Amino acid sequence: MSGASMVPAYYDGDRLLVRYGGALGPGDAVLARDPRDPQLVLLKRIARREGGGWWLLADNPYAPGDSRQFGAVPDALVLGRVVVRLWPPRAARARLSRLSGGSAGVLRRWRRR
Repeated sequence: MSGASMVPAYYDGDRLLVRYGGALGPGDAVLARDPRDPQLVLLKRIARREGGGWWLLADNPYAPGDSRQFGAVPDALVLGRVVVRLWPPRAARARLSRLSGGSAGVLRRWRRR
C-alpha cells in the first residue's frame, strides 16, 4: 500500500492480504481499479451501494481520489476485499518497540530466541 488516503487504518508501506471475489459490503476495505485510469489500483472503503456500483471513500477525508471525484465504481472494477494487514518486519519491530517503551534491546533479545 502506498499513500496516505487510508490513514489511520492503513499506512504507507503496509502489506495487505486480499481475497479476490466473494461478498462485499459497507465498511469493507477493497482494491478497485480507478475508473478514470484502469491501470491504477486503489485501496478504498465501501461506503454504500449506489446505482449498480459501489461508493468508495478514503478513510482520510482530505485525500483526493475517491467516489467524490469519480462517482460509483462498477462491480467489475472492484477486485477484492482486504482480509488482513501484514506488516513489513521493519515496521512491526518499530511498532513493537513503541509498545514496549522503546526498549530495542529487549526486542533484539526476544528475536534471538
